[in-house]
Amino acid sequence: MQGSIWRSQRFQAMAVSFVAGAVLMAIKFAAYSVTGSAGILSDALESVINVVASGFALYSVFLSRRPPDRNHPYGHGKIEYFSAGFEGALIVLAALAIFFQAVPRFFDPRPLQHLNQGVGLVTLAAVVNLLLAWLLIRVGRQRDSLALVADGKHLLTDVVTSAGVIGGLGLVHLTGALWLDPLIACLVAVNILVTGSKLLRESAARLMDEADPALLQQIVDILNANRQSDWISLHQLRARRYGPVVHVDLHMVLPRYYNLEESHKSAERIEALLRERFGAGAEIIVHTDPCTEQWCPACAKDACRQRAAAHSQHPLVPFTVTRAMASHGHHNAPRATSGPDQQKTE
Repeated sequence: MQGSIWRSQRFQAMAVSFVAGAVLMAIKFAAYSVTGSAGILSDALESVINVVASGFALYSVFLSRRPPDRNHPYGHGKIEYFSAGFEGALIVLAALAIFFQAVPRFFDPRPLQHLNQGVGLVTLAAVVNLLLAWLLIRVGRQRDSLALVADGKHLLTDVVTSAGVIGGLGLVHLTGALWLDPLIACLVAVNILVTGSKLLRESAARLMDEADPALLQQIVDILNANRQSDWISLHQLRARRYGPVVHVDLHMVLPRYYNLEESHKSAERIEALLRERFGAGAEIIVHTDPCTEQWCPACAKDACRQRAAAHSQHPLVPFTVTRAMASHGHHNAPRATSGPDQQKTE
């Protein structure tokens, strides 16, 4: 595993981000040194945050690939959510630092120098950051890495910051109004605060194992597409991500006359389907529950030896996320009702 980390696309993308961030930070401080612009200083200060956050995210990606051990039986994937929260907090801190630097410039405006050189350096940094952000978000979404996506979004805020600074300096150059420089910096800081707050919210949700509707829907769709006649009801479905690893826990109602071996084979079939979609490393736990007579109207199992009522629904009632998340299977059992043309189930 330690050798393979260097070939990991997630690790390589984060390493590129860290190195490039350090170089771009130096470029922005150089731009500030030649212009004295509060906006450029604010941009440079945010780059310091970028480098620190990328370093933490780089370590989190490395640690998240470690396999489960005695002290961490569920693996180390949650470190990525700590990383995203840490990065969100740093983004908020960067916004506050920008306010701290920019507000005094309203009352003590200073002339700007060598704007062409400064704008050129900031523009170069913005273009590189935009490409890096695209790379990180793309790889992060492909690999289900919140740390990469968070770092990419952080870089996008840096691009917005740079664009605001460039626009502000352009207005200063055209109008001579020095107060526009700190104003643009403050407006950009507000945008950064919003992004940081969203990252903090998402990180907290993942750390607290908040339900992931998209992931749950994927699982239900897979089971519906491969539905077997003896899969009578799905309930108590739980799913969560720990970094790149998906954990699924569900209960499936099977015919009550199944012996242990038959129930085990059905559970293995479900596990194989989900691992095919989420990878061999996915942790799938399937509990099997015996059916009761109330399920007979909705059960399509052929040649059932203990059927108490005729099957009254065709095709099988599809699984849904709402029913699948219910705590008890018997709450999902349909009740037979009489209709004008045929017997129906709710």
